[in-house]
Amino acid sequence: QVQLVETGGGLVQAGGSLGLSCAASGFSRNVMGWFRQAPGKEREFVAAIAWNRISYYADSVKGRFTISRDIAKNTVYLQMNSLKPEDTAVYYCAAGVQLGSFDVWGQGTQVTVSS
Repeated sequence: QVQLVETGGGLVQAGGSLGLSCAASGFSRNVMGWFRQAPGKEREFVAAIAWNRISYYADSVKGRFTISRDIAKNTVYLQMNSLKPEDTAVYYCAAGVQLGSFDVWGQGTQVTVSS
């Protein structure tokens, strides 16, 4: 069964940290990444990492979030530090053959940052 399963969301105060994990099963892709969607807004790119561990970040999270990948475990992680209320969103894990072409999506996990 092809699936991505996210874990690690929750509630945190501004300035705090959270870590997200996403385990892939039944497939593999060159690129894995994270997107997020806040209420009333469109889904936006957060970060991605290729098979060679080259990573990409949205400007809004650069320097605060770190994406990493364990290829042996087929798992991608997102460490989020210095969280802000505007980081509140449902975070989705995604996988694809190349950056900009994600074809497998997780169910999402809620991240809420209180002020």
